[in-house]
Amino acid sequence: MTAQVTMGVEGPFSLAAAAGFGFGPSTGRPFADGDVLRLAFAADDLKHHVGVALRQNPDGSLAAEISGDADLDAAQAQIRRILSIDADPAGWLAAGRADPVLGQVQEAFPGLRPVLFHSPYEAAAWAVLSQRRRRAQATALRRRLAEATGVTFTLAGEQEVAFPLPAQLLELTSFAGIEEARMARLHGVAQAALDGRLNAAAIAATAPEAALAALQQIKGLGPFYATLVFLRSTGVKDAALGEPRLANCLQHYYGLASLPDDSEIARIAEPWRPFRTWGCVLFRVAGDRDGLPSERAG
Repeated sequence: MTAQVTMGVEGPFSLAAAAGFGFGPSTGRPFADGDVLRLAFAADDLKHHVGVALRQNPDGSLAAEISGDADLDAAQAQIRRILSIDADPAGWLAAGRADPVLGQVQEAFPGLRPVLFHSPYEAAAWAVLSQRRRRAQATALRRRLAEATGVTFTLAGEQEVAFPLPAQLLELTSFAGIEEARMARLHGVAQAALDGRLNAAAIAATAPEAALAALQQIKGLGPFYATLVFLRSTGVKDAALGEPRLANCLQHYYGLASLPDDSEIARIAEPWRPFRTWGCVLFRVAGDRDGLPSERAG
């Protein structure tokens, strides 16, 4: 089934910027024909798949062609979370006025908001697939796995594959490129999702320390990948932690004499409330553009 809907967007938002945002298994999504963003993913209910082709209307709203048999309202809510258009951005714009450095970076990337993994389940699966692999290798493996066991949608004339549902992953006993130990961790992620431990809303509503501790109980999710799941898939907007490149970026853009420690980072990020996560991501994007060091040095 396919539905045509218009999704309103509050505040400045650029679908073109979202399309080029490198996140998770995507190293950037350039438009295939100039104006369409295609997404295919496992629905939050973990029982259905969703495909969507998005175009931005002149008034800023999104024209969405949504395919699949998932609940339509739930699919739209998930799309909003993925594109970070699920909140009034007034506080984000106010943060840029309160902090001129942040404001300048906002102006350099007009309408850019964090683009998230489709779900904590898919983020955790990516964590397992990508460990000790180059991103390009992990991306190719994820796509092969999706093509073999997931669902393929035709979206605005092109094919896009969706990652398999947890139940489909659990049925998989072997797959080329996934060794036995990694397959066991993938199964652990799938089971954790079915057990409700990778629910986006529930994780986002939990205090960061408790959420990270719970995520690390899933085998294969150490501190780094638990933080990735928490910050890059749940829709949490005001957690300032865990971005390994942030210190370098802040030293550069704020003209600091030395690399800021965690307490200094917290002080700098205070005016960004209630969008500290967005601020961290924006400075990371700016740092990537400007070729800043990828590691926290000093």
